[in-house]
Amino acid sequence: MDGGGEELRFPHADAPPHGEARTVAPGILWLRLPLPMKLDHVNVYALDEGDGWTLIDTGFHTGKTRALWERILSGPLQGRPVHRVVLTHHHPDHVGMAGWFAARGAEVWATRTAWLMARMLTLDVQEQASARQIDFLRGAGMPAPLLDQRMSERPFNFADVVHPIPLGFRRLVEGQTVRMGGRDWTVRIGHGHAPEHATFWAADGTLVLAGDQVLPGISPNLGVYPTEPEADPVGEWLESCSRLQILATDRHYVLPGHKLPFYGLPERLAQLIQNHRGALARLEAHLDRPRTAHDCFPALYKREIGEAEYGLALVEAVGHLNHLLRSGRATRRRRDDGAWAWQAARRSLRA
Repeated sequence: MDGGGEELRFPHADAPPHGEARTVAPGILWLRLPLPMKLDHVNVYALDEGDGWTLIDTGFHTGKTRALWERILSGPLQGRPVHRVVLTHHHPDHVGMAGWFAARGAEVWATRTAWLMARMLTLDVQEQASARQIDFLRGAGMPAPLLDQRMSERPFNFADVVHPIPLGFRRLVEGQTVRMGGRDWTVRIGHGHAPEHATFWAADGTLVLAGDQVLPGISPNLGVYPTEPEADPVGEWLESCSRLQILATDRHYVLPGHKLPFYGLPERLAQLIQNHRGALARLEAHLDRPRTAHDCFPALYKREIGEAEYGLALVEAVGHLNHLLRSGRATRRRRDDGAWAWQAARRSLRA
């Protein structure tokens, strides 16, 4: 889901080219790696440890990314080794190369849930969509032709773009102090976009390594998946944003997992909260009659959803519907065709 960014301030007008680095703060390099999707990049950060580096996230594990990392290691990273890979969350564009660096001697740091999810999903390789996955997509109202296509093709597997995750890791927890790049950072955990998503707040109040918990220009995807079909990522994420608002100041320079580094963290958190509250209100009004998650795209996104973004749009629609259900603002029933039909609760319709 898109989000505003008109009140934010961007010190850099563009990103460093692939394979190059830009200094965004003393001892911190910003690098950008390509992704083969509509959101076509991920940001990673290298923190200078003197005799080596700490990386924040890693990009996909692909031949193209490996070649870029070899260039980066011998170029901007000056041939010094990566001693530590710190993961913000378990999504493949952030953890893909962690095992590759671990095989070269780096230690992996992550929250327990992020490490468990990444390792579990990487080991769970499927050659065809499972009955549970198909039931989930049917329940979301995926049109029959698209559902037939999903049933006939090999599904995406984490292992396609994630190097095997190492057996051991160092755990990150809420409130922990971590020394990286000559600074002390406090770990603050968010939820919603990913469970136990780690963000890092510099002790001097000037920097935040935000991962995907707070992004400029777009909202983090708040999707529901067959692994936990009753999840409420929207509620968890709104709670996390409200909690982080207490810590946010205009001094914070935010280094996000996508888009450009920015100032204006208090404004951005307020924008994101309002964006999703507005989406929930539009969705509730749209449920004046029974609708599937697929039917809710016009109310949620207010634009045409293409094939490349359909999957993320569908799981985010389920996420918002689950939140309305949890909060008593919607009901649902299973139709004969297997799809869930959602409708605003009667008290909401009267209001």
